[in-house]
Amino acid sequence: MEQIQYYFTDFELFKIQDVGITISHIVVAIISFLLALLVSRLVRGLIRKRLARKFQLDPGLEYALLRVTHYLILVIGVYIGLKMINIPLGALVGLLAVLGVGIGFGLQNIVSNFISGLILLFERPVKVGDRIEVDDVWGDIRQIKLRTTEVVTPDNISIIIPNSKLLENNLINFYHGARSIRLRVPVGVAYGSDIDKVTRILREAAEKEKSVLGRPEPKVWFREFGDSSLNFELLCWVPDAAAKFDIIDHLNRTIDKRFREEEIEIPFPQRDVYIRKMAAAP
Repeated sequence: MEQIQYYFTDFELFKIQDVGITISHIVVAIISFLLALLVSRLVRGLIRKRLARKFQLDPGLEYALLRVTHYLILVIGVYIGLKMINIPLGALVGLLAVLGVGIGFGLQNIVSNFISGLILLFERPVKVGDRIEVDDVWGDIRQIKLRTTEVVTPDNISIIIPNSKLLENNLINFYHGARSIRLRVPVGVAYGSDIDKVTRILREAAEKEKSVLGRPEPKVWFREFGDSSLNFELLCWVPDAAAKFDIIDHLNRTIDKRFREEEIEIPFPQRDVYIRKMAAAP
């Protein structure tokens, strides 16, 4: 029985640079990895309870610190596991070479997203809790992983975006710095309208909206003479980008009501069609 057990645990599965890998080696490596996961969990809990609360870290910075700590401990655990089963570090070079061949056969996107995830965690152009807009996706960042980022829309829909998309495409981060933004509300009125009255109504609509900041003051631009309308733009500052669509809705409703009261027409595109009578063919 002991011979069978010895044969089972020491049965050589394969070799890495003349080092035979047995079942016992695999067990030790798995245990080492599990211990690394446990240590990572304990250390991250300690950071979250002690360090983050003591120094009042920003939620995004706290998340980045916890993720980096987790991956660092896992790397150390894997390294210790390899040393315990006497696998030379040179074998890792050979493994990377194999991965390099795999990259040439379709792993480019995975590696690109992995590197992009590291850049996002260290450089922090975006962080957890930021409201972003990229590729017509509008929402808050919930998680930043090594390969993907989870964005939750206002409709509570989770969208998984590859990390490389956040670095390669034009990304709008509404919370990078101050959360206040300036809204632009386009408005068109019919030709012949009193532009001074239109300007006053637009400014009053912004001043009466509770969510609009008083400083800087709202302003109105007479942008252009359009094809069928005089085009204005109302500009006002709001404290949080997350509420911009609600505020635009309120402003549009107020402007429409005031235009009706003041008998200011909002035109619609018109086209004049002329029908020319052709001479009858002889």
